[in-house]
Amino acid sequence: MEYNPLFYFLAAIIPMIVGAIWYNPSVFGKAWMKHSGVTEEMIKGGNMLLIFGLSYLFSLFLAFELGSIVIHQAGVEALFANDMMAGDEEASAFIEDFMAEYGHKHRHFGHGALHGGITAILFALPIIGIVAMFERKRWNYVLIHAGYWFVTLTLMGGVLCQFL
Repeated sequence: MEYNPLFYFLAAIIPMIVGAIWYNPSVFGKAWMKHSGVTEEMIKGGNMLLIFGLSYLFSLFLAFELGSIVIHQAGVEALFANDMMAGDEEASAFIEDFMAEYGHKHRHFGHGALHGGITAILFALPIIGIVAMFERKRWNYVLIHAGYWFVTLTLMGGVLCQFL
């Protein structure tokens, strides 16, 4: 499989697209504002360039890490990374042979979507839940955000696994 790092940058756009839909007032936006304590004035008063710029940067961080979660071959490459960087030809040959034989395994949208969804449940949900408990937020707040991250990470995982 040919590696195309451009898809990290494209996958990092997914949280913004899903967020524009998910947090739209006609979907979950009104409920999110109610449960988070955000007002229209607060939204209008933010530095949108900074907010969207940092959101994209953080989404890019997520894409890079999620790629290593949804593509299992990344773990094998990581295992031998130091050897290959040190010029170990045997390790390089092993990885080349391994990728020729198994590089295509589990490299499709559905597999990446599965692992993206699992990542949302096992990472995003607990983080959101813990923060929400200390902030004394209701479970509606947790479900709104966890649902967003489930959809987002599922789509990101699928795209990365299929096209990266």
